[in-house]
Parts: sequence; structure tokens; C-alpha cells
Amino acid sequence: MPRPRKDGTPARGVQRRKLTDLFVQSRKGGERNEMIWDERCPHLALSVRTTGYKSWTVIYRHGGRPQWLLLGDARYIGLADARRLAARVMLDVAEGKDPALARRAQRDSGTFAEVAAQYVELHAKKHNKSWKTTEKLVARYVLPSLGKLKASAIVRADLRAMMLRLSEAPITANQALASASAIFSWAAKQEILTVNPCHGVDRNPTNDRERVLTDAELTTLWPRCEPALKLLLLTAQRPGEVAAMQADHIVEGFWRMPGKPSGAWPGTKNVRDHRVALSGPALEQVELHLAHRASAQMSSLRLKKLVAEFGLENVTPHDFRRTALSTITGLGFSRDAMDRIANHKKGGITDVYDRHSYADEDKRIMAAVARHILGLVEGKGSTNVVALR
Repeated sequence: MPRPRKDGTPARGVQRRKLTDLFVQSRKGGERNEMIWDERCPHLALSVRTTGYKSWTVIYRHGGRPQWLLLGDARYIGLADARRLAARVMLDVAEGKDPALARRAQRDSGTFAEVAAQYVELHAKKHNKSWKTTEKLVARYVLPSLGKLKASAIVRADLRAMMLRLSEAPITANQALASASAIFSWAAKQEILTVNPCHGVDRNPTNDRERVLTDAELTTLWPRCEPALKLLLLTAQRPGEVAAMQADHIVEGFWRMPGKPSGAWPGTKNVRDHRVALSGPALEQVELHLAHRASAQMSSLRLKKLVAEFGLENVTPHDFRRTALSTITGLGFSRDAMDRIANHKKGGITDVYDRHSYADEDKRIMAAVARHILGLVEGKGSTNVVALR
């Protein structure tokens, strides 16, 4: 028996009947609002207001609590369609979803720019050490296309239009799509949105870059580059790590790189402690770099100007690192030595025990790299080495 109302008056019994289109169309509003449950679809109810307005509602339980989900106006949604929509809702409930919460999330999600700002504050700053770079990329390439759109209304066509707008820079377009996808995925996990529209949008095909600098390019660029770019050649480390180098990490001729972020130091890419032997020329550039630190962005801009000025094929800061690593194997040292200096993570118990050995060999390798590079750029050539190609 239904429990009485709060005012003590008896509750009306639950109305259940096998609904028909004729009944739905002919039902008029009475003295009270009423809910008429469909016997064929137990979670579906026809709501009839005293004004005569009729609508469909699905009532289900999620997390132990009843949830009410309005399907829509019964004038425009027929009985068969209402049953079909109710069955879809109950399927979502069976899969552990909360359709009413998802509906509210879509309504309250705001613009994509607002969701992106939430992603940065609530997630990226805590879990992504390169969040500033991602934030700038989104601001420059994603927000102009999607920023003002309601986040829940964005569809694949909007993402494809963004990719088309960036078609002249296919790698940048891929990065923009990846950044947008990360935001949508996070929003879906937080139940701010229900889907990630980036799924199913094709990335631009790209080829792995194998660019290394020629001897002539090294000779042209070396005297005109900032210390940060020279250190890429003399240490073979990643551009972001060189840009963030800290003075207290230079100890007894080694650059000791903590794996985890700390202060201005972003940590290593594989979050593993690393150590690089610094040759004499490298230590000179370290001193200049730390004394007059230029951001990685400024070094990149300077490099672009030099490339344009001397008509060189496109050169990126990472090409300097790749050139240094190629020099290591070109001088006759092993691929394992190159991977060790590059801090390429291979894993395995042997890798753990060997991590802090090879100090003397690493010193010889980096000294040989420095002699080779300086020999080329100073016009002295190099002796007993294989030519860099």
C-alpha cells in the first residue's frame, strides 16, 4: 500500500495500464496531476498535468536512489518511440551509466574554452609536466575553431573542419587533435560530457623524421647559435631538458638529471634519473647557458631565422640531438652506448644495475663527440673518426 503524504492525506494508488496511442491522445487533464505507468514498459510513465500537458518520463534507480528522466512532449513522441527510448535508457542503466546525470552534464558543460580551462586547473597542472606547452597549443590552434562552441554540441565535423584549417601544418594539426581529445576524454571521465567526438577523426599521415645536420650546416649554424642549441650537440639530450637545466644539477663534470619534476625542473621524459658526462666545451656552454638563459622558444625562433637566412632545409632543435646521437655511433661507439646517453628506457634488471656505471666510458664518448663537432666547425677536421653523415 502506498505511504500517505506528509500532510497525512492518503496517497493515491499507482496507476498502471497497457497504454495505447488512443488512450494517450484522448487523456485530458483533471483536478490533479497524474502519472500513468505503462504495463508493457514498466519504467515508462505518462505524466498528465492539470493543464492537459502530457509528457513521457522514465524512472529508474542508480546508486540506490530513484532518478527521473524526462523524455519529452507526448504530442511529438509517440508511444512506440517512447518505449524505444525508455528501453535505451534502461540499457544504459544496466551498463552502470546514469542517463539523467549525463543529460545534466550536457546541459551544464558550457563552452569548450570553459571545459579546457577546467582541464588545465583540475588535471593538467597536477599530472602533466608539460601542461604549459599543451595550454599554449590549445590556445593557438584549438580554441579559434572550437572555443566558443558549446562543448556538448561539438561533433566530428567540427574537428575535421579544424584539421582542414591546419592542413598546411599536418603535424601541428595532429597535435591539436590529440590535445582536444585529451580534454574531451577527461571531461567524459568527470561526467562533464558524455562522449569524445575526436574518436573516429583521422590523423594526418606523417613520416618519422630522420633529419641530421650535414657538416656544412654545422659549420654554418654553430657560430650563430645560442648555447642551448650547442648543448644539444654536446650533450645529446632533449631540447626541453636543456632549456630547463638547473645549476645545482651540474656536479663534478656531470649533469645529474632527476627523473621527477622539482621546481622549474620538469623531470626526464621517462621519469628516470639520468646522468650525462660533460666535456670541457660542454661545460663552457653550460656556464654561458645558465648565465644568459634563453628559452627554448627563443632558440627555436632564432634557428628558424638562420634556416631562412641561409636557405637551409628545415631544421628543428631535435635535429641537433639526433645529430649528436648519430655522431656517437658514427664514431664507432655501440648502439647500447648511444641509447644509454640518450636515456632511452629499455627496462630489465640489467638496465637497473648498469644505470650508474660506465662513467669513464661516457666521459670518453662525450669528449670524442666534442672533438669531432669542434673539429668540423673550426675547420680542423677530425682524426681517427668516421665522417658524420
